[in-house]
Amino acid sequence: MTIHIQHLNKFIGKQHVLKDISLTINDGEVIGLLGPNGAGKSTLMKIMVGVWEATNGELKVPSSIGFLPEQNPLYEDMYVREYLRFFVGLRSKEQGAKSQDEIVEQLIARVGLTAEANKRVGQLSKGYKQRVGLAQAMIGDPELLILDEPTTGLDPNQLEDIRALIREMGEERTVILSTHILQEVKQMCTRVVIIDHGEIKVDKPISEIEDLEQTFREATQY
Repeated sequence: MTIHIQHLNKFIGKQHVLKDISLTINDGEVIGLLGPNGAGKSTLMKIMVGVWEATNGELKVPSSIGFLPEQNPLYEDMYVREYLRFFVGLRSKEQGAKSQDEIVEQLIARVGLTAEANKRVGQLSKGYKQRVGLAQAMIGDPELLILDEPTTGLDPNQLEDIRALIREMGEERTVILSTHILQEVKQMCTRVVIIDHGEIKVDKPISEIEDLEQTFREATQY
């Protein structure tokens, strides 16, 4: 479904964090959400997934949303299968006729966790922990996937693996990807939205941007 955001504002105390944000995102787009620290990116994503409420404005998003926050909250004492089975159980009404174990095994295979599935989450590398977070976000086969800085802190090999996985997911659903790495946007996104000081400064298809680095600098003075 098409995502509509119209004249959305968010105040935190006296601070005007989001200022009259309006966006229309079509089904199947992969949006690169860019901006300096404190620009409002995470606030917008948290409003879209229902963690926070907007102060005012209109928001229309799918009922099925997967979310991977920047600080990936994992229960590190649980085993990978145990962890995913717990969250699949919480959303069992959305799974149709498939058994919980079948769904868990499909998620594990989908994100490349088969070799690590018998380990505790806390034993995993940062890259595999991100895969666990992505698997959790994929429960219910969401129409919209929102990823907040999903590759932060990964080594080069982990980075390429997670990017490839996100590209694959983006072929099947709408994805909003927040990142500081402009190269990721070039590789994975169909459209770029740059936010600075709570305002949208740029909203263009990636194909229309000749120099993303220059566009980012001009938009943010960063």
